[in-house]
Parts: sequence; C-alpha cells; structure tokens
Amino acid sequence: MEVHAFYGTQNNVRSFSGCWTCRLRRKKCDEKHPVCGTCTTLEITCHYSYDKPEWMDGGKRQEQMAERLKREVKEKARWRRGERPVQLPEEPADHDTPKTLPERRRENAAAARRDGTPGTREDVLLESETCGAGCKSARKDTREHTEVGPSDALLLTFYIEQVLPFLFPFYRPSLLQGGKSWILEMVLTSPVVRQATLCQSSYFFALAQTTGCYVPCNKVLGQTQDAFEVLRRALEVMRGPGDISDHIYGSVRVLASIMQVQRFELAVLSFENCQTHLNAALALFKQLLGTVDGAEPGRSGIDFNTLMTRLGPSSWIANSLNINVPSAEQSALGFSAALLIFDDIVASTSRQEPPKLYDMLDSLLGDEDGLDAPIDLEAVIGCQNLVLLQIAKIASLDSWKQHCKRAGTLDHLELERNADVIENTLRTRLMYLDEQSTTPQEKEENLLDIFAESYCFKAHAHARQNSLVTRVWAHAALIYLSVVRYGWQPNMAVVRNSVDGIIEALTSQITSPALLRSMAWPFCVAGCMATSAQEDQLRVLVNTLQPPSVFGTVHKARDIMESVWKKRDAPDSENIDFAACFKSQGDLVLLV
Repeated sequence: MEVHAFYGTQNNVRSFSGCWTCRLRRKKCDEKHPVCGTCTTLEITCHYSYDKPEWMDGGKRQEQMAERLKREVKEKARWRRGERPVQLPEEPADHDTPKTLPERRRENAAAARRDGTPGTREDVLLESETCGAGCKSARKDTREHTEVGPSDALLLTFYIEQVLPFLFPFYRPSLLQGGKSWILEMVLTSPVVRQATLCQSSYFFALAQTTGCYVPCNKVLGQTQDAFEVLRRALEVMRGPGDISDHIYGSVRVLASIMQVQRFELAVLSFENCQTHLNAALALFKQLLGTVDGAEPGRSGIDFNTLMTRLGPSSWIANSLNINVPSAEQSALGFSAALLIFDDIVASTSRQEPPKLYDMLDSLLGDEDGLDAPIDLEAVIGCQNLVLLQIAKIASLDSWKQHCKRAGTLDHLELERNADVIENTLRTRLMYLDEQSTTPQEKEENLLDIFAESYCFKAHAHARQNSLVTRVWAHAALIYLSVVRYGWQPNMAVVRNSVDGIIEALTSQITSPALLRSMAWPFCVAGCMATSAQEDQLRVLVNTLQPPSVFGTVHKARDIMESVWKKRDAPDSENIDFAACFKSQGDLVLLV
C-alpha cells in the first residue's frame, strides 16, 4: 500500500477561526489549514496563527496592513491575468522585475513564515522542486531563500539544546561527522520537518514557561494538526507524476517528520494515531529501499547503504573544506530508520506477530557483534542491536506458537529448540555486559578531547550507561521469552532473577530517573511480573517523573502494570500474556 493512503483521508483536523487576512478584509474564510482557500485563490499571504497578530490593534498598524493587503490583491490580479509590468530599459526598476513562479512561491513562503504561518502550499511545492534532478543545487537555492524569524530561532535552539537531548539522551553523533547540524539544515530547507520540529519545541517551551502546570489543549491539538496537514500536502506532491525515485530527498524528510510527530504525540499521552504513523513510516521506508536497483529483502542492508550513498555527501562541506561528512538527508535517514525499526519491534510484541520489517532485520542490524551494521540502534536509543533483534525473534516465535496452537500442530520440541537459541544468545550477551561494567567509566569529552587521536575511535562516550540500558532490555527479553515458552509463571526463577535485576538497575544504577522513559517497555514487562512487595517501589519510580505529559509512555506503562496487578489472583491469570496486557489499553500502545 502506498504511504499517502495513511494520511490522504485525515478527517480529524480541527476547525479554528478564519485566518487574520480574511478577517481583516472582512471576507468569508473556509478555515483550511495551513492556507485558506480564499488566500490560495488570490495568491496572497495567508496570516494564520492562534494568537492575535500585533498589527491587529484596531488602529494605525491595522490600517497599514489593510492597505498592504489591498495592494497585494491588485498586484497578484495582474499575475493571474497573465499581465507583466512594463519596464523601460533606461530606467531599470528592480522591484518591478517580473519573477518566475518558483521565485514568487519562495517570496510568499518566506512572508508567511515571518508572520508565524506554520507552512503554506508554496512551501510544499518548493519542497517537491528540490527532490528531483539537480537536487543539490536546488537545495542550495532553497537555503538562500529561507528565512527564520526570531521566535522560530528561539524554538529551534530550544529544540536542539533541550528537547532533543531529553527525548533521545543516547543520541550523540560525533561533531567531526556533523553532529546534530543536520537538524538545523533540514528545518531551514524543509517545511515538513520545520513544522514537525516547531510543533514539539513550542509545546515543551510552553510547558517549561508554565512550570509544567498546564498548556492549552487547543493549541497542542492545533500544532499537531498543522503538522498533519503539511505531511498530507507533501505526500500529495509525492503522489504526482513519476514515482518515489523522483522524490527521494523529500521522502526522507517526510519520514523524519512522521517519526517526529509520532514522538510528540506519545509525549502528550496521545496513542490513537500510533498505528497510522507507524504504517505510513513503514510503507515509506520500504518504498525508499525499493528505489535501489535489484532491491530485495535478503539484501536490505546493501540496499540501505546504496540509498545512503545516493543521498550524500554534504555538498557545502565537501566543496568549501574538502571534508566528507554526511548530508542532512543521510543523517536524517539513519536516525529515522533506527527509530522506525525500534518502534516496529516494540509494536510487534503488542500485535503478537513478527515485526513488519522482520525479513530485513538480519541484514540491517548486522551480526552478533553488530559490526558494520547499516543501522546502529544503540547510537539512537541506547540498546544494542543484538538484544532488540532477539526481541523481534521472540515476537516471531510467539506468533508461530499461536498459529500452531490454533491449528492444533504445535511442536513443543521445535518451540524449545528455538527458545534455547534465543536464551543462550541473551545470556551470553549479559555475561559480556557484566564484564564490561567493571571497567572504568569514560569521562565526558571536551573540546580538547575532540582532537585527541583516540576520539574518532571511541564508540560511545557513555558506554557504561548504554551497557546498563542494554542489560535492562536483555533481562526484559528473557522475561518475555519465558512467558512465550512456559506461559504466565511469575514465580519461575528466571523471571524473578530478571525482574529483580531490572528493578535494581532502575533504582540504584541509573544516572538520572528521566532515563526511565527510554526503557518504558522493559519497565512494563518487569512490572507486570512484580510481586506485591515490589509494587510501591515501582510506583515511586513513576510518580517522581512529572508532569505525565512529558513522561507519557512511562505513566502508560504504570497503568498497564496496575491493571495486571488487579488481576493477579484471578482464576484465569495463568492464561494471559504480554500481548493481552498491552492491548488492555485499547489503541496500539507504543512504549518507546
């Protein structure tokens, strides 16, 4: 199924008051976002914002804006009729020089952004113009015409310095490989990414300003729906003439935006769109890999590397300094693909079926050591590839078991053989991690450390915390495997040892309680198997993380655990499994 199908019929976009342009002109507004139909028809600037503009003062500034709009309507009327202003050779008038359609689109888009409009149709069309042949030069031209106002600059800085490290505490790309500069470049050149990023940043900034007490719900929903609308428009452009091969750069930006919107909604405890976002991102990722000649599941890792090569290198660095660093699209694809694979694996434990990308995982995540793996999950979410790959295999084993039980063909010996292989792999990795935990912790590198010879060979600056996170996930995987293998048996030694190990790690070894939000799934798995004596200990861990709108998945995990605890002594308690626990909350609950 093509990706646009998941967003093409969004009918939950809220209706707000008309745009300020129509209100000032006393015209009826159809309230379409991000640009109303009236302004689109007239090709004039549509001033859409949730707060009253400063110039709407009922006085001189309002009159000046009204006159400016009148002039704009008249000027655009000439363009619509196909007229061109007359220009005498001996008296060149630069301000009257006829402009091409792309130039006018860029001017309108820049004007709209200066006035706080979240994005316009011209923005999206400009996006599509940078995704075909001559993409590098087009992107460079786009950068030259992109303007960011003071408020957006503040929000972008807040996002890069505060929001991103909070949401992804283990994502620390090397500065010598461009660091996080790709985010700034993507925001400046892509309306789709910009809207998704500003949506998150403005919410968290408002939350911080109000000391975490309250953020108006209508503004939060409005920001989310603006992002939905921009995504939908971008996908409409991609659905046009040609195939996705003509829109590779734009497709990567859309994929990054979907993952951004996904994380934002999870943060504000909104799970109803989880499946829609995940399906759209999966479809788009598969289509991107399908653009590689001879693409097939068995060689997905090779296809991914080939796709990455097509997206780079970063031209502005390569041309000026002769240094080869990843392009913004390369970094965005690597980051987004890691999140997508992670989400797909976690979602499979709720669906009780293999991950949608299961056939690609061995190729994308590499061998047992994860060496030369096209995608490094640990660099983004803190857990090593091997452990998450085993969780995917357990989900697949669970699906096979349920299918065989329904058909009456379950082979218990086959189940044991497959489970033994997974368990041995996890225990071997745990032994390796325990040995690593005794080595000295690396210090945080400073500017001088960057130039040390060893810097480029450091795999992770915070290896000890990453090791802790991977151990927590590995113990949770053993609990998950035990339930698939033996059923719901909380008192089994393997279960008790792993539950105790996870609680010990989360209460006494974790450097910051906030890191718990990156381990919501293993926390929930351990909590569902906790004893009555451990319940309050787990509640305290969650209650310290306030407000819930920032730690949404952890609070949702606690709700699932509480539901399981209430049924602990029920007659049929032995018949439940983790898929049933996760589904007890209704919509797909993505504990990421």
